[in-house]
Amino acid sequence: MRRLTLTLVTATAALLAACQTMAPYGAQAGPRGQGYSEQRIESNRYRVSYNGVGDPMVSADYALLRAADLAQQEGYDWFEVTSRWTDGRPDSRGGLRPRLSVGGGSTSWGGYRASGVGVGLGLDISGPQPTSTTLEVVMGRGDRPNSPDAYDAREVQRALRGAN
Repeated sequence: MRRLTLTLVTATAALLAACQTMAPYGAQAGPRGQGYSEQRIESNRYRVSYNGVGDPMVSADYALLRAADLAQQEGYDWFEVTSRWTDGRPDSRGGLRPRLSVGGGSTSWGGYRASGVGVGLGLDISGPQPTSTTLEVVMGRGDRPNSPDAYDAREVQRALRGAN
């Protein structure tokens, strides 16, 4: 019976994990869909967002990649991230995560004493959770500013196209 239960739990976890995964890099399909979107704020300032499911780092990489693509598309050489927001838990990937807990206690009543120890094993079989990253970027031409938040658009494209 234990073997059957473990098999069912494992199969359920695999099914849940397969239900929602990060969509391939691309434009957002609908208001609640996965993908990138952008909004022009000024002539060289944009708000770039990437909505996905799963690892928040992938959403962050895809938002940077979209900012690089947009910079190139608009004729800019570099972009600087002026604000960044990431929404999603660090463990948003989901999957099977075992948890162990141990507890103990004792009591006495009417001349009797008792004590006990309990061990519990829990399995978190949640699927991947929604994540999003939004960047506000300023784009420019020529030499890139000397800032850790300034990126060369071509270098970002080269680095991230094959990374995810």
